[in-house]
Amino acid sequence: MNKPSLQSWSPEILSVLRIVAGLLFLQHGCAKLLHVPYQAMFAHLPLMSLLGAQGVIELVGGGLLTIGLFSRPVAFIMCGDMAVAFFIAHFPRNWLPILNGGDLAVLFCFTFLYLWVAGPGPWSLDALLGARASNESRTTG
Repeated sequence: MNKPSLQSWSPEILSVLRIVAGLLFLQHGCAKLLHVPYQAMFAHLPLMSLLGAQGVIELVGGGLLTIGLFSRPVAFIMCGDMAVAFFIAHFPRNWLPILNGGDLAVLFCFTFLYLWVAGPGPWSLDALLGARASNESRTTG
C-alpha cells in the first residue's frame, strides 16, 4: 500500500498559506481603519494619507486574499505595496531588515509574490468560480 506523500498536500497548504497571510494582513487594516484592535498611534489616522491608503489596501486586499477572490491581482498589488513600504518606512533606518524593523514587510512581500505566481489554491472563491465557469462552458458548448 502506498503512503500519500507530503507533496500531495501542496495545493491545500497553498490555500492555507493564502488564508493565513490574508488574515494577518487584514488585521493591520482593521487596526488602522476600524481601530480593532485599538492602537493609539492610529487613533486619528486621516484616510487621505499614506497610512490611510495603506490601511485600505490592507483591509480590502487582506479580505479578498483571505476568501480567495481576485487572488492573483490582489497579491500582485500587495507585493508591490510591501516593497514600497519597506523602502519608504524601513530602509532609511538601516539596510538590514532585522535592524530596521522591516522583516515582516519583506516576508509579506515575498509571500504575496509567491501567491501571485502560484495562485490561490483549491480552497478559494477563484477556484470555485473557475470550476463553475468551466462546467457552464461545457454544458452550453
